[in-house]
Amino acid sequence: MASASEVLGLPKPAWATDDVAMLYDMSVRFLENEIAPKYDEYEKNEIVERAAWEKAGANGLLCASMPEEYGGSGGTFAHESAIAEALGHVGTDGFGIALHNAIVAPYILHYGSEEQKQRWLPRMATGELIGAIAMTEPGAGSDLQGVKTRAEKSGNQYTLNGSKTFITNGQNANLIVVVAKTDPSQGAKGTSLIVLETDGAEGFERGRNLDKIGLKANDTSELFFNDVRVPTTNLLGSEEGQGFIQLMQQLPQERLLVATQAISMAERALAVTIEYVKERKAFGKAVIDFQNTQFKLAELKTEITIGRIFYNDCVQRHINGGLDPVTASMAKYWLSDLQGKVVDECLQLFGGYGYMNEYPIARMFRDARVQRIYGGTNEIMKVLIARSL
Repeated sequence: MASASEVLGLPKPAWATDDVAMLYDMSVRFLENEIAPKYDEYEKNEIVERAAWEKAGANGLLCASMPEEYGGSGGTFAHESAIAEALGHVGTDGFGIALHNAIVAPYILHYGSEEQKQRWLPRMATGELIGAIAMTEPGAGSDLQGVKTRAEKSGNQYTLNGSKTFITNGQNANLIVVVAKTDPSQGAKGTSLIVLETDGAEGFERGRNLDKIGLKANDTSELFFNDVRVPTTNLLGSEEGQGFIQLMQQLPQERLLVATQAISMAERALAVTIEYVKERKAFGKAVIDFQNTQFKLAELKTEITIGRIFYNDCVQRHINGGLDPVTASMAKYWLSDLQGKVVDECLQLFGGYGYMNEYPIARMFRDARVQRIYGGTNEIMKVLIARSL
């Protein structure tokens, strides 16, 4: 069977340099050998064991885009794309290292002081610290201006009070970037990002490991902050009130990461479906020999190819510093919509077996659905795009 990365037969983009290709191959081997054999267990337990994170760190899969002086590999988003694509192609989508690498660590790199970067990033690179970002609240999802969590300053400490929900890596995480209001009277301008090391933090509580439709292996949690004291030195940025701007500056990369996950799963869905319809017989011939099957797969391969070329262009623009929020929103919404369509059409070609959990397409069907919701709903993406018209 052709691999998911080969099924389209496209030339490599300029950003897929030899070292990026090597990292992809290494990531695939690591995930196939170390994570995939235990993945059903992780799905059942609804969490990936910490030992797996530490192995990922030892094998160079954590903080690949962080500078070497902070324990990283000195790469770019192209390297993070290689790792995230490997997750999708192997089928270990619920292993939350992509968020740790490409969302949490960059906040510390871009806005942290030298002391903060030296303190946290090397430990994130080894897996000693597992990262999460606490944005969403029970009453504030895509509308980040509606955040109610408070951080009240007293002397050299903040006191955090509030709750968060749907937090990826929420049970494992021991380094959490918390979105909080330091001055509620200022609205969005009163928002700040404060880093909490959870070990020994009094008043910090983890709620339920939430029971989700898909991405079962990923721990997704409620978090509660009850008079949690955090040093003021854990503020990201030189002053309070920069949090909303920081979030807006980093959201294009978060949305591009969702697009990475979308295109890689779509490619895997196509690859496993082509393999299946060549082997499966119906009415005395292979399912691939029916014209409907051929036409469906022809359509999907065409659309995935278009999506991959668009994605590759977005990555190049991002590496060059030119991926604007509107284009990132287009990538997030269109590719996650495409992902859902592809997986649904592919499941149909499996027939009744596609509805059985033992077949990988069933897991993809469950895992794909949230992509149109997190990172900002696709409806919000269209609002952002419409504002540019």
